[in-house]
Amino acid sequence: MKQIEKIIKPKNLNQNTLIFFGLALTLLSFLDVALLSVFDLDLLDLKGSISIFLPLIIGFIGLFYIRFDHTNYAFINKINKSINNDWFNSILTILVILGILKFTPILLNWFFFEATFVGEAKEDCTGNGACWVFINVWLERFIYGLYPNEEIWRLNTAFLLLIFTIISAFFVNQKIKKYIILFLLFVFPFIAIELISGDIAGLEPVASDEWGGLALTLIVSIFAIIFCFPLGVLLAMGRRSELPVIKYFSIGFIELWRGVPLITVLFMASNMFPIFLPEDVIMEKLLRCVIGIILFEAAYMAEVVRGGLQSLPKGQYEAAKSLGMGYWKMHVFIILPQALKLVIPGIANTFIALFKDTPLIFIVGLLEFLGMIELAKTNPKWLGLATEGYIFAAIVYFIFCFSMSRYSQKLEKRLSTER
Repeated sequence: MKQIEKIIKPKNLNQNTLIFFGLALTLLSFLDVALLSVFDLDLLDLKGSISIFLPLIIGFIGLFYIRFDHTNYAFINKINKSINNDWFNSILTILVILGILKFTPILLNWFFFEATFVGEAKEDCTGNGACWVFINVWLERFIYGLYPNEEIWRLNTAFLLLIFTIISAFFVNQKIKKYIILFLLFVFPFIAIELISGDIAGLEPVASDEWGGLALTLIVSIFAIIFCFPLGVLLAMGRRSELPVIKYFSIGFIELWRGVPLITVLFMASNMFPIFLPEDVIMEKLLRCVIGIILFEAAYMAEVVRGGLQSLPKGQYEAAKSLGMGYWKMHVFIILPQALKLVIPGIANTFIALFKDTPLIFIVGLLEFLGMIELAKTNPKWLGLATEGYIFAAIVYFIFCFSMSRYSQKLEKRLSTER
């Protein structure tokens, strides 16, 4: 690479000329790829394999001239420091930008310009782009699964109540917010389940086998998050306990559940667990799977929280004890608030992983969001449209996961004590 730089290294040229020449070469490489991709116009008018590599070579030379010396232009200096500080980063930069210019028009054509959005059957998709008719026709099933159409209002009511309660928590004082959190943790889950299943107010019962779609994904995720977090905190505290029985029970529990894959846990919950129940005790498959996910994720949550507990200096414990605080009071008011604040990224990562693990319940016969897409793509009338379904699923999962990530970052920043 040094030999190449010696060959293309200019002589007797001032700094401004180098920058202008480098920018011209770089823009030429970008323009050639963009025109070829959008209008099928080869600006350099070259054929064969050289037409593929020439824009890369020209762009690399252009970035080399831009990097040749320090300048008084802040924008140029910023480029050199971030993406053009050496030849390796220059090649990566050129490859990424040329790749974006090459494939973005193709993707846009498939996603939007040549796609079909309106219709009622697969035959209505006559273009070369995506057939979003598939998503339009199946959207209600993707969201609600096999839940009866005339009872969908119950699902909507439960989720609207959840959204309203969460939003209201941002506009009340701290004292009322505590009661809202207690309501969400200990009251709302039971109200929602009773409303959705239809065991109250004379509503028609709906078996959990009919639940599905995105609604089921959210139900499983919400319940798993609500219960795995406090259980994980207790296990983390138990693993650090000085009582041998509690300590080794917590260690055994954590290592057992972390040592088996979630898919095995779901199979056990679905097929093996009912064998150990008394004959007159019936537990629905969905409940068994949710319990399995809670126990599985609690083990991972315990290790995340334990990392936060171990990061605190002993002086915090000693200071709390000097004030006469007992074990629980010390942890609730002094230790846990500090420890949990330190591990917010790890907690958010566990919640996101939990949300993305919910499609595994499809293997035990529960048609959650991705399961409904799998069912729809095998319909004889809609064969060959799996790509659209998977892309739609990816977009939905990204929206939820990105939202959780952004909220965790905002919470971490708000609770940060660093100045």
